[in-house]
Amino acid sequence: MHRRTDKARLARVLSGVRIVHIGDEEAKAASAMLINAGLHGHKYAIDAAVAEAALRQRRPVVMLTSDIDDMTKLCGDRVPLVAV
Repeated sequence: MHRRTDKARLARVLSGVRIVHIGDEEAKAASAMLINAGLHGHKYAIDAAVAEAALRQRRPVVMLTSDIDDMTKLCGDRVPLVAV
């Protein structure tokens, strides 16, 4: 951690982060999402895994992403997206 990091602010942000497991079933679901979205290749594999995990979460859920276009293709309107 950088010495100028605001530790209280970091703790607040991290308190809202959830670590989720991506196993075989989740990977298969992410692969199906890629096919349905017309995307393929390793470039989109992580996006699909993140999208699949977001869809499994209890509501309310929001996804922060720098790639609104691809995440919209993967999630549709099922997960609110916020550009960062």
